[in-house]
Amino acid sequence: MLGRDVMTDSGAVLPWLVIRQDDNGNRYRVGRYATQDEAQKIADGLDRNGHKQLYWVERTTRGAHP
Repeated sequence: MLGRDVMTDSGAVLPWLVIRQDDNGNRYRVGRYATQDEAQKIADGLDRNGHKQLYWVERTTRGAHP
C-alpha cells in the first residue's frame, strides 16, 4: 500500500488509485487521482470499453511505503 499523501513531481496530492485485476488474479495500479470521483470515472470508463478485467478504486493508507 502507499502513503496517504502521495506526491508527484508537480507536488499534487493523489491519494486515489484505480486498480486492475486480470484473469490470473494479478493486480496492477492503473493510475493515481486527486479525487475519488475522478478515479471512479476512469474505472467506469475502462469497464464500459469492454475490458474483461476487474477495475476498482481505493484510497491509499497512511504509514505504508511506496
